[in-house]
Amino acid sequence: MTVELSYSDEVTGLVASTEAFVREVVLPIEDANGGDIAVAGSDEIRVELQSEARSRGIFAPHAPVEYGGLGLDMSDRAPVFEAAGYSLFGPLAVHIAAPDEGNVHLLAHVASPEQKQRFLAPLAHGDQRSAFAMTEPAPGAGSDPSALTTRAEKAPGGWKINGHKWFITGADGAGFFIIMARTSGAPGDRGGATMFLSPADAPGLRVERHISTLDRSMIGGHCEVFFDDLFVPDEAVLGAVDEGFAYAQVRLGPARMTHVMRWLGAARRAHDIAVAQVAQRRGFGSVLGDLGMVQQLVADNEIDIAATRALLVRACWELDQGGSAANATAIAKTFGAEAIGRIVDRSVQMCGGLGVSDDLPLARLSREVRPFRVYDGPSEVHRWALAKRVVGAAKRAARERAQ
Repeated sequence: MTVELSYSDEVTGLVASTEAFVREVVLPIEDANGGDIAVAGSDEIRVELQSEARSRGIFAPHAPVEYGGLGLDMSDRAPVFEAAGYSLFGPLAVHIAAPDEGNVHLLAHVASPEQKQRFLAPLAHGDQRSAFAMTEPAPGAGSDPSALTTRAEKAPGGWKINGHKWFITGADGAGFFIIMARTSGAPGDRGGATMFLSPADAPGLRVERHISTLDRSMIGGHCEVFFDDLFVPDEAVLGAVDEGFAYAQVRLGPARMTHVMRWLGAARRAHDIAVAQVAQRRGFGSVLGDLGMVQQLVADNEIDIAATRALLVRACWELDQGGSAANATAIAKTFGAEAIGRIVDRSVQMCGGLGVSDDLPLARLSREVRPFRVYDGPSEVHRWALAKRVVGAAKRAARERAQ
């Protein structure tokens, strides 16, 4: 079997162009606003940055070509997304930020032609933003999606949705929502969920408070959303009724990997800052970077960066082959989320007092990457699911041998 670890000239050039854009245009804006997208101007700065990205030919690298994107597969996205993630605003600037990036992927695979025209086209073009409404307050859907409590009841010509969601990223200012609601069964059942598409201004859809979180770079915040007899017509059902959990896997596996890509870029920036600092600062009679304990921090960062990339390559390859890649994505997400946290934390440590100050971006990078161990499934849940699949396979093999 041939193993190919190089990228085409097209992808290599796209990486270089993205890096230049991020360093020349995006990083100064991030630094001037402390990494807070609301302070920077939210949608106003989004439109400005995306216009520049479009003029440079680096806009929407993941979106289908017929909708104005570059059509990269998962494997080719990895270095491009990492390059964009070097700035906290970089993913937004090139239109690969969550949740829009994952929603583009979902709509491209599941939506009907009419739904693609109405929802995917303006989203892929950057004309509007979107939100994916699945997470609910306890005892509703969170790490366990089967606990879904939001319900959609059949009505003449469509459905009426009632429920309460929270931590819905990008909800404030979104043009439309993809809503997960239960159409059969009871909370705890593995099936019975359906996805619905709804304009944000539809009667019965209310975006309430922003939930204040550690991170500040995701446009539209993380909000509470209420559905009060929200009417959704039959043609706005995304995919088939009662198949929502299956469609969620179409979105969530790739979205977890693109999260790793983006935040790996942020971790690499932290590492670069720390290495530059210890390579010149003197203490204890030498340059700090010549001290053994500092060198261990540098080496461990290099190892975590390389290992995260390697796991990404494997998971993305499996996704590109058309498989679920459940184990590979769980491994890459869990290791990556924790490794990224370690990289940034070591970088803070290497920079001492400066590392925890606002004189360097390390403190805000630390705040931004910490939630990744919770977002898109906590590390503990991924470990549980991975172990359950592995042990389950061993049990099945034992039963087959006993027959």
